[in-house]
Amino acid sequence: MRLSEDKITHLSHVVFDALSGSGGFELLVDDAKARREIKAMITRWLSKEEEVEEAVRNKIRSYSRNIQEGSPEWDVLFHKHYQEELSRRGKS
Repeated sequence: MRLSEDKITHLSHVVFDALSGSGGFELLVDDAKARREIKAMITRWLSKEEEVEEAVRNKIRSYSRNIQEGSPEWDVLFHKHYQEELSRRGKS
């Protein structure tokens, strides 16, 4: 999933506000540093997500027949291979 820099920044603020409002922990760093780290974590997660999606798309493209993206068959195969790729990477 591709998100703009502004959307990632917004998400980092939403996550920070939710965590800081919960009262379940105390920050040992200033707010700006905590938000930057949350933003970096979101960015890394999205990058890994894109890697998994690309690996799945490549696997489906390697089939001997052309399977149209968006078709019911493609959706089923994508979901199946997506779960397999997550398991293979130890992320399921």
